[in-house]
Amino acid sequence: MKPLLICDCDEVLLHMVRHFGTWLGEAHAIDFAPDGGDFANSMTRRDGTRPSREEMWGLLGGFFPHQMHRQTLVPHAREALALLAETADIVILTNLVDDCRTARIDQLAAFGIAHRVECNQGGKGRPVARLVAEYGAPVAVFIDDLAVHHESVARHAPQVHRLQMVSEPDLAPSVPPAPHAHARIDDWRPAQAWILDRFAAGTAAEA
Repeated sequence: MKPLLICDCDEVLLHMVRHFGTWLGEAHAIDFAPDGGDFANSMTRRDGTRPSREEMWGLLGGFFPHQMHRQTLVPHAREALALLAETADIVILTNLVDDCRTARIDQLAAFGIAHRVECNQGGKGRPVARLVAEYGAPVAVFIDDLAVHHESVARHAPQVHRLQMVSEPDLAPSVPPAPHAHARIDDWRPAQAWILDRFAAGTAAEA
């Protein structure tokens, strides 16, 4: 059995927040200043009001999938996945509605990234546990930018090595390390080496 890499997409493989912010300004006259916290608190209309949480979800729904063409590749992500794919299975686990799955597959393929894509809503712990069981992987690594997902995976699949990555340089300094991640690395070059070390050791993470 091969090792398994389960990888998030936005702010790990593709830049999102910078392009989402540009679109909010152009299309909705909303200034976007993400601080690593709640997106709703990061949006301010130019009349000084803030969108409600419901409006925030609607704006995200307007970006995905219709504005996904704006997104750009995170440096070194494609090369790292290509190298890791020589010895490991790779699944992209992205928190988008299921209707966006084809758009995400096509988007990643255009950047030369062609791996299985699974959409998810909510915590990622249960789907990670299912994928590890499906592949029968002796060792697995999970990558995500959000602390909530590392906590979920720690709860439902504690044997999985958890790497936090926040690839947006304007966002990373304001995002604290995820308490339930085993490591925080925001650059794919050292992250690749960390993942390969876990695969080479071939052992599960400590619960």
